[in-house]
Amino acid sequence: DGQDSEDPKQSTADMTVFVQNLLQQMQGRFQTMSESIVTKIDEMGSRINELEQSINDLRAEMGAEGSPSPLAPLEKPDEVKPEDVST
Repeated sequence: DGQDSEDPKQSTADMTVFVQNLLQQMQGRFQTMSESIVTKIDEMGSRINELEQSINDLRAEMGAEGSPSPLAPLEKPDEVKPEDVST
């Protein structure tokens, strides 16, 4: 009978250890994924900066420093063009 009373405690202890190990593994995996995501974001930021620099270099070579940026809108969306107004 004395051994039967130890089984639930041992089972609970085993389950606690199992859950702690599982949580530690999950935490390690999430940490690895998080670091990987941050690294990829940093790489993308660097690539974007390089792309912007290449675009600026090309524009300079073409002598287009004074022209508007190709990413800038040509006109404001709230402006009404005369051909859009119906009378």
